[in-house]
Amino acid sequence: MKPVGLYPTHGLARDIPGIPAACRDQAWERSRFEWRVGDPGDPAALVEAFLSRHNLIVNDLSGRCSSEVPDPEHDICGAALFVSAAGGAVMAGGALGAPSPVPAVPDVVAVVYEHSATVRPSGEPDAPSGQTDGDWRLGAWRPSWTPADHAAAVEQVRTSIARGDVYQVNVVGHAAAAYAGDPLPALRRLTRLAGARYAGILRGEGWAIGCGSPETLLRVRGGEALTRPIKGTGPATEAGRAALLASPKERAEHVMIVDLMRNDLAHVAATGSVRVPRLFALRPWVDLWQAESDVTARLRPGTGLAELLRAVCPGGSVTGAPKLAALAEIARLEPVGRGVSMGALGWIGPDRVDLGLTIRTAAADEGLVHVWAGGGITIDSDPAAEVAEAAAKAAPVRAALRG
Repeated sequence: MKPVGLYPTHGLARDIPGIPAACRDQAWERSRFEWRVGDPGDPAALVEAFLSRHNLIVNDLSGRCSSEVPDPEHDICGAALFVSAAGGAVMAGGALGAPSPVPAVPDVVAVVYEHSATVRPSGEPDAPSGQTDGDWRLGAWRPSWTPADHAAAVEQVRTSIARGDVYQVNVVGHAAAAYAGDPLPALRRLTRLAGARYAGILRGEGWAIGCGSPETLLRVRGGEALTRPIKGTGPATEAGRAALLASPKERAEHVMIVDLMRNDLAHVAATGSVRVPRLFALRPWVDLWQAESDVTARLRPGTGLAELLRAVCPGGSVTGAPKLAALAEIARLEPVGRGVSMGALGWIGPDRVDLGLTIRTAAADEGLVHVWAGGGITIDSDPAAEVAEAAAKAAPVRAALRG
């Protein structure tokens, strides 16, 4: 089943998460960087050098500030940036897990967009698709492990915690479904889920990523860095809200990850500048409450994008603590790679860096749509409850894709 809608993004970039509104209908791809695990070089340094060559000042993010509207004398709007879970593990120096089930997607992608006076009429697609959403058919989901396998992995994490190997590990499962038709309208439905802060699509030759993530991995403006880890989930009802706020297990799990993110930002922060101005605040995503916190820091002078990516990738809320030990546990337990999920996707412009963590994210390649979901495991985790939580997170994504 050839995916008619998957083609390189030489046209409009209106789907890119975080692209300025002024650029949405006038941004055209100028240049693209791709890197895969096994390629030579440090991906963080390579992507920083690539963006710098296109006049994006990313070698020092400690204090710049400018307008979101492109300067007529400077035609670069900015760049989309994607980092897979495996790409993030390489940047962190951590263990690599199983191979990605979507090998067509590179592990790091940066796409530079230029601002053009040419405006495509509203509603006109980037390229002819040849099919409509009415032709869309999605087959049955086939998980990479059974609920029993998932529960057994939770028990193995609890054993590792009891031994003192780790404090918390995020365990993630994968499922894929065959499709016929153009996947892009289905991926766009995913981006419209309520609560999606990082809603958008990134495409390449034979692949597309659709993101409906509510989680901020890294935002930098004027030298101030922000990450918003999400950890803690419950039904978006009054009873669910009360139970989540009252749960010592969920709060302990959350605070552990906040401490991890404080430590991550401390590697690039001016001394004494790391703060937690908001802790364990509940925010809805579709039919779930999610607990999130704000962790902020003033960047140390001279801090560039490469150093920032090494500090925060992969995100602590989808790895665990300590991060490197958690990555080793993930590599041991998960039978399928995380692919496009649990990575980063967003925008780098003249005035900001804004990357979402790719939870609630799907990928389409030539014949299959892929989704991932999981949760953080602590010593108090109940295996059956963890399996149910992952299913609750995946359900809105699957429903959007099915249409």
